[in-house]
Parts: sequence; C-alpha cells; structure tokens
Amino acid sequence: MLLVAPDAPPPLPVDPLEDWVRLPADDRDLQARMATLSARADVDLAQPDLDEDGLLRYRGRWTALSPVERLLASALVERFGAVVSREGLARRAWPTGAPTRNALDVHMLRLRRRIEGLSLEVRTVRSRGYLLQDAYADRRP
Repeated sequence: MLLVAPDAPPPLPVDPLEDWVRLPADDRDLQARMATLSARADVDLAQPDLDEDGLLRYRGRWTALSPVERLLASALVERFGAVVSREGLARRAWPTGAPTRNALDVHMLRLRRRIEGLSLEVRTVRSRGYLLQDAYADRRP
C-alpha cells in the first residue's frame, strides 16, 4: 500500500498486489483497500502441493490420490494455470506405453471428482489438453 502526499502525482501501479491512497486517508478506506489487497494475494499466491504419497493439498484442505491420479495431477500441478496436452499427461501416467483414449478420459473424470472438495477444477481446453485451476478464480476479487 503506497501512501501518497496530497500534492504528489498519482503513482502508476504495475503489480496487482499494489494499491495507493492519497493522504490524509480515512481509516475505513485504508482498511478496505488493505482487505482487497490481502484477498488478491491469497488468490495469486495459492498453489496446490502434491507429495510423493499422493496427498494433494490446496488452501488448507487435502485429498489422497490413486497412483495414476497422482501422476496425472503432478503434471497439472507443475503447470498450474497452464494447459497440459493429452499426450503429455499420457506420457506422465503411462511411461511405458500410451493408454487408450478412453482410459485417460476415465482417469481424468476420477481426478476431477476427487479434487472438487479442494476448490480445484480441471478444465478441458478443446484440441489442446487440460488445465488445472482454482475453481473460483473467476469469482475472487
């Protein structure tokens, strides 16, 4: 939070986690702006974590994944918020040979169901692959 002198020019914020207020500032305005920045930081900094035992953690919650779900999730977690191709997922989960198209679809469906309670979702990006993201990213401040 930048506190700006009454006669200074307004700053040009370059970071979504930055804001400013001109002095003298009302305490309620300052608190409201700080709360908004804090909410933005929670969204921007939250990253899922997957351990070797297949426990996927996100925002204080966790779920246990099967071995194949863990391998699929590891590729998606590494590129959280970015698209992972079907081929990349298949190579990660089945390194000795590609599964049938249906097998990948079934495991992705199971993974989607398993992570619902974590406020995570896997989106299908047509003709490109899958994307793991916060289920409420579009609705958070």
